[in-house]
Amino acid sequence: MSVTQEELIQDSNQSLLVQVISDRCAGCQECVVRCPTGALSMNPATWTAVADNALCVGCRQCVRTCPFSAITVKGPLATAPRLTLEVRPPATLRGDLTETRPGISSWPAALAEASRCLTCPDPTCVRGCPTHNDIPAFIAAIRNADLDEAHQVLSRTSCLPDVCSRVCDQAVQCEGACTWSLAGGTPVAIGALERFVADNAPTPAPAQKSGSRTELDVAIVGSGPAAIGAAWRLVEAGAKVTVFEKDRFPGGLLRSGIPDFTLPQAVARRPWEALIAAGVELKCEHGVSADEIMELPKRFDAVLLAHGAGLPLRLPVKGADLDGVWDASRFLEEGRNALVEKKPLPVLAPAPSADAPTPTQPPTVLVIGGGNTAMDTARIARRLGANAICVDWLDRKFAPVRPDELEEAEREGVEVRFSTTVERIEGFGGRVQRVLLARTEQRRPDRLPKVLNQEPVPVDVTLVVMAMGYRVEPGISAKLPGVPVARRQSGLVDRRWQGSGIMAAGSPQFARHQPVGQLSLGRDVARNRAAFALSERIWVAGDALVGPSTVVEAMAQGRCAADAIIAHQPSVKAVRKGAAEGNVLVTYESRGGNTRSIAEKVASIITGTGATTTVLPIRDVTVEQMAAADLVVLGTWVEGMVIARVAPAKAATAWIRALPHMEGKKFGLFCTYGVAPRDALSAMAGMVGQCGAEVVAQASFHPRRCKDAELESFAEKLVSSTFAPKDTGARKG
Repeated sequence: MSVTQEELIQDSNQSLLVQVISDRCAGCQECVVRCPTGALSMNPATWTAVADNALCVGCRQCVRTCPFSAITVKGPLATAPRLTLEVRPPATLRGDLTETRPGISSWPAALAEASRCLTCPDPTCVRGCPTHNDIPAFIAAIRNADLDEAHQVLSRTSCLPDVCSRVCDQAVQCEGACTWSLAGGTPVAIGALERFVADNAPTPAPAQKSGSRTELDVAIVGSGPAAIGAAWRLVEAGAKVTVFEKDRFPGGLLRSGIPDFTLPQAVARRPWEALIAAGVELKCEHGVSADEIMELPKRFDAVLLAHGAGLPLRLPVKGADLDGVWDASRFLEEGRNALVEKKPLPVLAPAPSADAPTPTQPPTVLVIGGGNTAMDTARIARRLGANAICVDWLDRKFAPVRPDELEEAEREGVEVRFSTTVERIEGFGGRVQRVLLARTEQRRPDRLPKVLNQEPVPVDVTLVVMAMGYRVEPGISAKLPGVPVARRQSGLVDRRWQGSGIMAAGSPQFARHQPVGQLSLGRDVARNRAAFALSERIWVAGDALVGPSTVVEAMAQGRCAADAIIAHQPSVKAVRKGAAEGNVLVTYESRGGNTRSIAEKVASIITGTGATTTVLPIRDVTVEQMAAADLVVLGTWVEGMVIARVAPAKAATAWIRALPHMEGKKFGLFCTYGVAPRDALSAMAGMVGQCGAEVVAQASFHPRRCKDAELESFAEKLVSSTFAPKDTGARKG
């Protein structure tokens, strides 16, 4: 008989002990508002936290979120065992592309797993998900047996639940960030529950949302996950979308880079079938060169570059140019086609010789790489009847491959040799014949392996496949300033991330000892960057923005870029907007209220020109608001003394340094002062310039001596430098 979550809590809570160190407790209530079971409350007499051990489940959210380390929890986690899904290996491996990982097969199993979710008030799993799915809400819908509601929740942030639930590395994303994982236990099987929703109810097709209407005409270059995410959002907003794809079929990585036994073609095709039915114009076999990219804004209101990173990395060793050395994309494409057509792959079926009219040994494919793509390549080789060897110079414990991918590959007969690299490739008659393998040593994950001075080991091979990753083509990347974007946070970490406790969780065991908080925050930095135009009316998302990444990251960035395009409403008819059409964000750092007062007065003057103006303190500004603004006006006070250094307020400086790259974004700067501001404004301008933004006006104001004419002059410079004069006549198309 299975044990319910409630029974397990009742059996375990007697051994759980929550201790609050009252001398450290400041009464901030961080633990109280984030406890998912109501086990913590406040003592009104001492205004310190108190715990009810009978309600505690041991999730340790209070420990991670307490800013004063005033709470300890001792005892086991009170959670039911995680659902186990067995792999379904094919009866006969050769020629079989059947999906090997089954989903949840029954409602009782889904409900049992869904009951493990604590519905956390500040769910760290949502931060761990690159697209920020509302995971507690869709799991709650499953508990209510409402798959339509679950789809509605997921569709707010994702259009690929059937794909992502199959291909995501959940251990270092949503599941690694689940509170059970952060506490050292096994998380809710979020991916399996998402797939249960997608497998048992159709994913809703894109449809224009009620009240959404736009005349936008948008071009998207590429058709992979980033393009799918962007096109979906644009269709919902009522935009016209044209997609340019260089290959014969759309889908990018989904179609050609992931085998059917992981992602069935019916699932991979579904998004584009829905988008085409919704009116997206798809132009396959229509590549766009680097020079043509810059011409597209002359024809479209906005352009999104989502062409991916399609140039394979190649190991620079002797013999790499021999015939019979392929890249993974070519092998996966041709290998899959051979399997579908039930034909041998010619390169693995050498013609019989006089000495051996019938070859007795199967061909050998050597795959260079130890990631998920390498495992896919080797598993395709096994299905084609070849022996498969994967070599990777990383130590096994530091390899980026998903453990289940590695386990399945080895179960299917793939020989995986970690701490091994190719010293050289040898051939005969211009064709590959054997490789020489060298041993490596790696002691730390942040250090590259070292090749050992040992005799290399020869291995006879039929084919060598390089599966080490990809990069953006140099001709295109040269046209994209500030790309690739580093997926890491610079400056201070947002207080909401700190407060959630995910940054304090370290590197959980379930997440393969990866720092899930830092990884999640880094993905968010890249996602937010996608909201900012690279140049006039050109946005970038997906692998083209950050280099090789994951399906869900690319989709999330595509959606973010599309939202920015929708909010910004660019137009091919006018390179610059009239003031009445512009969006201005006035933001400030104010300690005593003087800077806020100046900011509000400047905003009022700008509003009088017809612009749409928003006024907020810097702590409340969102990336979406920054991206949608044609002009950002930043004000701060200066600190320091006449005889000492004078500088912008530290909070404003930290805020500027944490900004994403904003190529061409227009900024206005002002400061308030009690003593001479000296070079405070030039310091701010320098930092803003490092973000790629353009400072169009700057001014300093003494709060008590500032005159209205000074504010009006500053506002006039901002408007005239950002917006074209208003049109008085009809605009020609």
